[in-house]
Amino acid sequence: MTSPHPDATVTQLPEAVARAKAGAAPVSFARKGSLEVRLAGSAREIDAAQALRYRVFYEEMSAHPDAETRATKRDRDRFDEFCDHLLVFDHALANGAEGDDLPLGAVVGCYRLLRQDVAERHGGFYTASEYDIAPLLQRVGGDLRFLELGRSCVLPPYRNKPTVELLWHGIAQYVAMHNLDVMFGCASFEGTNPADLALPLSYLHHFHMTPPEWYVRALPDRYVEMNLIPKDEINPREAWRTLPPMIKGYIRAGCYIGDGAVVDQQFGTTDVLILFPVTQIAERYLTKFGSSKPA
Repeated sequence: MTSPHPDATVTQLPEAVARAKAGAAPVSFARKGSLEVRLAGSAREIDAAQALRYRVFYEEMSAHPDAETRATKRDRDRFDEFCDHLLVFDHALANGAEGDDLPLGAVVGCYRLLRQDVAERHGGFYTASEYDIAPLLQRVGGDLRFLELGRSCVLPPYRNKPTVELLWHGIAQYVAMHNLDVMFGCASFEGTNPADLALPLSYLHHFHMTPPEWYVRALPDRYVEMNLIPKDEINPREAWRTLPPMIKGYIRAGCYIGDGAVVDQQFGTTDVLILFPVTQIAERYLTKFGSSKPA
């Protein structure tokens, strides 16, 4: 991978921005109508993603901001400095602006992407705060390259097929570009009472649990039992209707679910781990989003 440009004005930016400005990766992946999916290429664009995350997580949903988060109206943490940020950008809201002139509201969807080689240089994956992923990484050895997906959100008017398909397309192209093998991360249910989520959690446990070779378990001090209803008492069609759209999309693509949920009091959610071996993603997704890895 190309090293960041030595210019001081570049290296003072977050690592993800420095890589983009150094030409280490193409910024734009696809466009559909006025919507474009691309990697953030400036500190301003990352700030727009953080503002979007604040609107969704803290204003729309039930996350609890600390004083700094409330004052800045930004969802930020240390991982933002070195992750890549995948954005859906609505040109109809931008009035031709780009880069540092980008209106904050023109970013309407985002994902945060963290490759294993980058995580290892910066203290590990975010997911490791909820799930014991070290045994998995050791079990598969150094031949597979992992990508963590996180901080995904979309503004309500854009929670539709075109936006979701662009996000999937961007992730697929990013996976192919970096020759990645496994995607994982946390997906969330609103609410912090697992008993209220007994049906969907039990369904995921019984029907979509990771096989032994991909087994991942929540950390002991955060583990919440998902097996709340016996398998023979579950109506899969009824359970399916209770799943959030994002988790439905993951399941359709063929993902696995880790063992145990985790309650995240700060964000007001109950999290489950999702895991995708890239070679096992449903063929229709590979074809649709062009995610076949280069030979």
